[in-house]
This record gives sequence, structure tokens and C-alpha cells, in this order.
Amino acid sequence: MQLQNTLEFILVILFSILVIDVLWQVIARYFVGNPSSFTEELSRFLLIWLAILATAYSRSYKGQMAIDFVYKKLTTINKFRLDLFIEIAIMLFAFFVMVVGGSNLVYITLKLGQTSPSLNLPIGLVYSIVPISGVFILFFSTCHITRYIKVKNNKICP
Repeated sequence: MQLQNTLEFILVILFSILVIDVLWQVIARYFVGNPSSFTEELSRFLLIWLAILATAYSRSYKGQMAIDFVYKKLTTINKFRLDLFIEIAIMLFAFFVMVVGGSNLVYITLKLGQTSPSLNLPIGLVYSIVPISGVFILFFSTCHITRYIKVKNNKICP
């Protein structure tokens, strides 16, 4: 899937920048004696983006944590129903909390004009990853539901 590969590439880039930033922070603090003022803030923002975007990426291959003891004992139709329920619950959370709530958060922080102290970036820009990741999660969950329905229909009607 192209979107999955793109997300993977972005995550690798973000992680690489984070490693370089933290490495520079350590070098500047202990060997140069003059720590950079922006590196701590940049690493914090990169870690936020990395964690939230990685959550969306993990949805692309259904990487959520699960206890499947009961799931394995269910019949095929009940497994299908449970899978649909889980995807719908994830979609509701992603839509209401991440997309709607995250968009509200971005709007409020941009309207208030909050900026980060060292980088002087709008805080709304940092928070913008929440609704973006929510949209990705909605997309991947929709793909999973479509796949479940196709598999179910193929088993019923060969």
C-alpha cells in the first residue's frame, strides 16, 4: 500500500532527525560545553509526532495490542462481528477524539497564538499531527472493514 510506505518513510525520517538532534544535544552539552537551546524542544516535538504518527502506521497492519484468548474460541461469524465492532470502536475514537477534538485543539492554540519558547513555532502546528493521524486511522480502519466484508462474502458465496 502506497500510503503505508509513505508513512513508513516519514517515520524513518523523523526518527533519524530525532537521533541526530539528541546526539547533537549530548555532544554540545558534554564536549562543547555550550548546549543548544532549541535541541530539547525539537526532540520533544519530534517525539510527539513520531509516537502519534506511528500509532496511525500500526493501524495499517492492525498492530494494536489484543488479548485473543476468547477470540480464538469464537465461531467464524462471531469473530467477524467482533472484528467489525473493534474497527467501528477504533473509528469512533479516531473521529471524535482525534479528528474533531484534535482539530479543536489546533484551532484554539492557533487562535490564542501560542508559540514554543525556543523554536518560536505555533503550538497548533505541533498539535496538528493529532487530526492528521486520526484521518489515517479512519482510512486504515475503513480498509480493514472492507477486507472483512470481502472475505465474509467469499466464504458465504464461493
